[in-house]
Amino acid sequence: MSQIRFAIPKGSLEEATFKLLERSWTKVNRKDRTYRVYLDDPNIVVKMLRPQEIPTLVSEGLYDVGITGKDWVGETNADVEPILDLEYGKIRLVVAFPDKYHYKNLDEMIADYAKKKKILRISSEYLITASKFLKQSKSYKKYYGTKDPLIVTPWLRLGVNKNVQIHLSFGATEAKPPEDVDAIMDVTETGTTLKQNKLKIVDEVLTSTAHLIVNKKSLRDPQKREKIFDIVTLMRGAVHGKKYLHIYLNVEEKNLKKLLQQIPSLKKPTISPLSEDGWYGINTIIQKADFHKLIPKLRKIAQGLVVHEPRQILELEEIKRDEEN
Repeated sequence: MSQIRFAIPKGSLEEATFKLLERSWTKVNRKDRTYRVYLDDPNIVVKMLRPQEIPTLVSEGLYDVGITGKDWVGETNADVEPILDLEYGKIRLVVAFPDKYHYKNLDEMIADYAKKKKILRISSEYLITASKFLKQSKSYKKYYGTKDPLIVTPWLRLGVNKNVQIHLSFGATEAKPPEDVDAIMDVTETGTTLKQNKLKIVDEVLTSTAHLIVNKKSLRDPQKREKIFDIVTLMRGAVHGKKYLHIYLNVEEKNLKKLLQQIPSLKKPTISPLSEDGWYGINTIIQKADFHKLIPKLRKIAQGLVVHEPRQILELEEIKRDEEN
């Protein structure tokens, strides 16, 4: 069987990624001070890389699958298949500028700077995303048409519109205004750091979570496709497992019907007769969100409740359909 090359992120997504890997595979090893990770599957070769690099490397075929933020897939214009939302690493990419400015949003700022013939400078790690966002602004279209904003980095300059500039940030973006730039486009979770630096959020550009992405050519390769869907099955099962609880309880026969009417399940509960006549054991999967609502009902009609958090819930039928499509 062909080996699958798997790129996982180092940095802010690293800890959550390892937790997910440990729920997905039975053995996950990483040697200190190395970028190699070993799973209990010799056909999966894992390496840690920066999340910004992973979309391009997967798109180019150097890796078959990878984990990265969907924001970086868009920023790099990578031609990959985002096959699974891993539901962690949620961030917002926002536009912010000093709270003393009177503008309601970036569109107003663009218009005012254009009328006054002032150069508008924006700092961001997301150069391509910032350029696209600016060009879809009504005021930008009105004053600058379809011209590309000038992207400024230490090693190159792209774009022709010198009146609107996007400067590459290497970090601490929130510290740049107002002396170095007029506005920023930056990632935030709560907005606290921006407020502490006297900045206000005026536009939300996008939200993003970590995704499992796949090289499209690898997905068409019959041998690699099989192993890729093994990975998808295991990781999807781990993502779903965090949302559910596996519960066991005993119920007297007279309360059985009432219990079955009230208790939710993934499909249908398993019902088994106990060694004592007139009693049954119920085994089912419920959503975590429903658990607190069930407790008052179960206290009155059931006994011996045991609760487990499943490591994975593998929806094999759904994966089989995906493979066939």
